[in-house]
Amino acid sequence: MPLLTVTLVTAAPLRARGYPPSQRGSVAQRVAFTDIAIAYGRPTARGRVLFGALVPWDSIWHPGADVATQITISRDITLDGTPVAKGTYTAWLIPRATGPWTFILNRQKNIQHTPYPGAAFDALRLEVVPDQATSVETLTYQFPMVLRDDATLRLQWGTTGISMKIKAPYRP
Repeated sequence: MPLLTVTLVTAAPLRARGYPPSQRGSVAQRVAFTDIAIAYGRPTARGRVLFGALVPWDSIWHPGADVATQITISRDITLDGTPVAKGTYTAWLIPRATGPWTFILNRQKNIQHTPYPGAAFDALRLEVVPDQATSVETLTYQFPMVLRDDATLRLQWGTTGISMKIKAPYRP
């Protein structure tokens, strides 16, 4: 009688293939009585030239990896003096070789980082000025300053960062 061999092939789960190249991260901060939470993918530089190469100039870029970065705000705030209604948004950025960059909050949420959902869904566009800083290997969102109802939101990757002033005026 011939010998019959059966081989079972199963798809290895993605997590068994190794760690993802971009880890998920989150940061949350209460500013006065307002909660601000950011959930994002954290790409690493890994020796690459970032802005003007990996991230092209003058193109809409999602500052994160994989799923679009989500920013949730529990009460109305101002961001660099511009009103932002409470809600959940995705973050986008247009880096430029010279001059200010454009930071965008878009109303589309729970989406991938490409393609950009379109200006029709934008809740906010701000001109922001990038600065040079000590290198950060992994993309980072942080709140380096929080004082009463004022805070600073900072995004940094490599030696480039942008900072935006938050005002959370809500009083119970």
